[in-house]
Amino acid sequence: MEIKSNQSGFFADFDYGRLDISTGENTGFRPCQLMIASIAACSGAVFRRILEKKRLHLEDLTIKAKEERLPEEANRIKSIHFHFILKGKGLRPETIEKALQAAMKNCAMAKSVENSIDMKKTFDIIHS
Repeated sequence: MEIKSNQSGFFADFDYGRLDISTGENTGFRPCQLMIASIAACSGAVFRRILEKKRLHLEDLTIKAKEERLPEEANRIKSIHFHFILKGKGLRPETIEKALQAAMKNCAMAKSVENSIDMKKTFDIIHS
């Protein structure tokens, strides 16, 4: 990966498009947004694979994330609360809880920051 600077921040070009990264609000994704989105998408992908192996089909999966930051420590991320909203049939809370724990243990992005960012996970099930 190659990341280059420009007048509004940084960018990286990939085969599938350009990723604009900025510390400003209007010129690209902020580094914090990218980090949180990476953890959410990684854990969501692992979670979905685990449920598929259990032959559970999701009609929809939404992950909401809310971070807490520490301004006195360079505004670093202290914690992230991930709330998974699942829609499907035959989804039991016990099964979802175990699968979610396994997903966080097997997500490379979550494992990379587990000793520096507290990650809380909750979920709601919408039965269809």
